[in-house]
Amino acid sequence: MITAYLNILVVFAMIFLGYMLTKKQWFDNHIANVFSKLVLNITLPLSMFLNMTQKFTRAEFLELFTGLALPFVSIIVTFLISMVYSRFTRVPDTRKGSFRTMFTAANTIFMGLPVNMAIFGEKAIPYALLYYICNTTFFFTVGIMLISRDNPDNRLEKANFSFEKLLKQLLSPAILGFFVGILWMLTDMAVPKPMIDFSSYVGGMTTALSLFVIGIIIYQTGFKNLKMDKDVAGVMLGRYIISPLVVYGLSFIIPVPSLMLKVFILQSAMPVQNALPILAKGYGADAEFATTSLTYSIILYTAFIFVILTLFF
Repeated sequence: MITAYLNILVVFAMIFLGYMLTKKQWFDNHIANVFSKLVLNITLPLSMFLNMTQKFTRAEFLELFTGLALPFVSIIVTFLISMVYSRFTRVPDTRKGSFRTMFTAANTIFMGLPVNMAIFGEKAIPYALLYYICNTTFFFTVGIMLISRDNPDNRLEKANFSFEKLLKQLLSPAILGFFVGILWMLTDMAVPKPMIDFSSYVGGMTTALSLFVIGIIIYQTGFKNLKMDKDVAGVMLGRYIISPLVVYGLSFIIPVPSLMLKVFILQSAMPVQNALPILAKGYGADAEFATTSLTYSIILYTAFIFVILTLFF
């Protein structure tokens, strides 16, 4: 347990480094956008491909994929709870969709992947990716639809939704890298060494760049602009208490291996998705609420992660 705590501190030290380098004006919003694009479009897909082709045999993967049911059902249950909670606490219509999305969807890549690797090592990556698939599918379908409905003018049609756009969002480079890695692995073909080396060097930047982006976001938001209210508190309740409890409770109905369950619990109890403030602003929703919730979720995570590790591990 002590080793896990120390590894978590390393993760937060890298976030703090990103924060301080932003304060010194080494990093800015442009750098954050560049790092985000680099991770989502290049380093993460290569990392996905490398891990799927190098860490599993076909038999191991087919056995692993049966664990997809638990995160899928847990996300649905958590979302239903968010609907009941938001009605009971009278979350305003202008932020109800964002609230339900943040309550349900976790930051499974920028925080989830580094934290799981810090605690369990690379053997946790496939399990983390299973949760990531379910989480990302929810976020880019139901989540975006809900956020768009927060617009006071209810400009759902003007949001330019189309099947082509939705398909493009679902088939992101990260998911494509994952699926290409699966297909390659299922063929039992060896990956050429130059491709392995290239993927290893470039994909290895994923963790550092992801954590730097979070540090930049915290600094750019500014602590003085953070306003805790009942809705932000409700998002924290969903992220750090209800979501992991739902996963843990469902594990008695949908049993999975011990390590897989631990990874799913950690993934379910991650901060708010990084993209929420950008999407909220783009769709005319409450961007300030989304930014405040994101920042609070990252800051409070420093305490909640130790509570989660103590209770479930």
